Amino acid sequence: MYRRYFKRPMDIILSLIAFIVLSPVLLIVAILVRVKLGSPVIFTQERPGLNEKIFTLYKFRTMTDERDEDGELLPNNLRLTRFGKILRSTSLDELPELWNILKGDMSIIGPRPLLIEYLPLYNEHQRRRHEERPGLSGLAQVSGRNAISWEDKFDLDVEYVDNIYFILDCKIIIKTILKVFKREDIDSSEEVTMEKFKGTI
Repeated sequence: MYRRYFKRPMDIILSLIAFIVLSPVLLIVAILVRVKLGSPVIFTQERPGLNEKIFTLYKFRTMTDERDEDGELLPNNLRLTRFGKILRSTSLDELPELWNILKGDMSIIGPRPLLIEYLPLYNEHQRRRHEERPGLSGLAQVSGRNAISWEDKFDLDVEYVDNIYFILDCKIIIKTILKVFKREDIDSSEEVTMEKFKGTI
C-alpha cells in the first residue's frame, strides 16, 4: 500500500521542502561552480529509470572541460578539481536531482540511476532494479556505496525493490544523512569514480 499510494506523494512533499530549505545552498553552489569550473553549471546525462525508460539526470558539474592537443577530453582524474572532489564527497553535486524527483523521473529512495551502457550487461536478476524509480539514495548506498562490489550493490537494489515499506525508506534517509556528514564510502580505491561495470561472469 505504501509503495502504490504514499511513496510518490511523499517524494513530492519532501523534495519540495528540500528545495525551499536548501535554496540558499543551491544558489551558492551554482555560483561557485560557475566561477571555478565554468558553464554550464548543470551536468546532464541520459540514464535509465523506471522500466528502463530513459530520462535526463541533472547534477552540478564537478569537472573541467580541459582537453589535450588533439581536442580530446583529458582523463577524469585530471579534470576533477579539488572543488569538484568536495562537491562529490559532500554529495552537494547531487542536489539538482531534486528536480528529477519532482518531475517523477526519480524517487527520494531507490536504486541509483546508472549508465545506459550497462543495460545490455545485466542478468535477469540485476535487471529487476528497474522495477522501481531510481533514487537519490538507496539501500546499496547506505550499505557501502562505492566500497562494495557491483554484484553486491545490485543484490541490495533488488532486495529493496522486493521490500519497499515506509520504515525502510525512513531508515535509509537517516543513514544517508549520517553518511554524508561523515563522508563515508565515497571513493573506490584511488579511482575518481567507481570502476565501470563489465557484466557478471
